[in-house]
Amino acid sequence: MNWHAIRAIYAFEMARTFRTLAQSVVSPVLSTVLYFVVFGAAIGGRIQSVEGIGYGAFIVPGLIMLTLLQQSVTNASFGIYFPKFIGTIYELLSAPVSFVEIVIGYVGAAATKAIAVALIILATATFFVDLQIDHPVWMVAFLLLTAVSFSLLGFIIGIWAGNFEQLQLIPLLVITPLVFLGGAFYSVSMLPETWQTVTRFNPVLYLVSGFRWSFFGVADVPVGTSIAAVSLFLALCLGLIGVIFRTGWRIRQ
Repeated sequence: MNWHAIRAIYAFEMARTFRTLAQSVVSPVLSTVLYFVVFGAAIGGRIQSVEGIGYGAFIVPGLIMLTLLQQSVTNASFGIYFPKFIGTIYELLSAPVSFVEIVIGYVGAAATKAIAVALIILATATFFVDLQIDHPVWMVAFLLLTAVSFSLLGFIIGIWAGNFEQLQLIPLLVITPLVFLGGAFYSVSMLPETWQTVTRFNPVLYLVSGFRWSFFGVADVPVGTSIAAVSLFLALCLGLIGVIFRTGWRIRQ
């Protein structure tokens, strides 16, 4: 394993974050504050609690998960797309670096940035509501699994994208709606039975539910199912990336 190459890719990607600090950190935190104002104050005034949890606190795991997914996908997709765009990807491919080391460097940096922003938002949330974390180890585990899984997805999107519009297509039109419809701001038990069934086909539901369980001990689906779902998604992304590098799809073609 070429750890020097991994550190170089990782350090380069992390340095880009500090050059765009307002966009990378300040913007998502301000967006989350607005969510608290709109959902916590406006809707929270009408919905006092959900499953015995104050509504303001109830939406915190969903808000963190929303930001975590967006940041993971965006950071990883842009990280690998930009070298393709300017042509430096060929220098990387011709260097004595395996695709495993390339993926570890880019995905590791994207996941690190996403987790850092998520933790900042978690700290920010404590200024608005009283929070409890019943299972802190599982909370960290869900953060890591989700960040890595969706950073891998973002890496795939960055390889697939042919322009900057396509780069934003899936995060805006797929990821964000799935989070909103996946129980981020409500409990699935509040929906009619038909819509509960439909919602269970939303993969993000299992992420939000498991993450909320780590905070409050309540979940819309069994926590074991949530862990299995995110693990399966992680395996699928790893397999797809392996196929991409073996065939050179959208890289050498």
